[in-house]
Amino acid sequence: MKKELMIFLGIFLFLAIGMHFKEWISHPIEHIAALPKAGAYGFGPFHPLIFTTIIYVVVSILRGIVYLFSKK
Repeated sequence: MKKELMIFLGIFLFLAIGMHFKEWISHPIEHIAALPKAGAYGFGPFHPLIFTTIIYVVVSILRGIVYLFSKK
């Protein structure tokens, strides 16, 4: 459980910094404060969690496939 949480948080941080690098470097507090007014694809303030969950599911499926083929 702890390992999966760390993977989820790692994906979250990777996506957050990757997509909003300039904002995190120049004004991170203002960027976080503006989250309730975010309108990313109509998901609003929940868009970071939604996108992270989607990527996490894809990564989990790939990890499962690798696990199945590597187990002999």
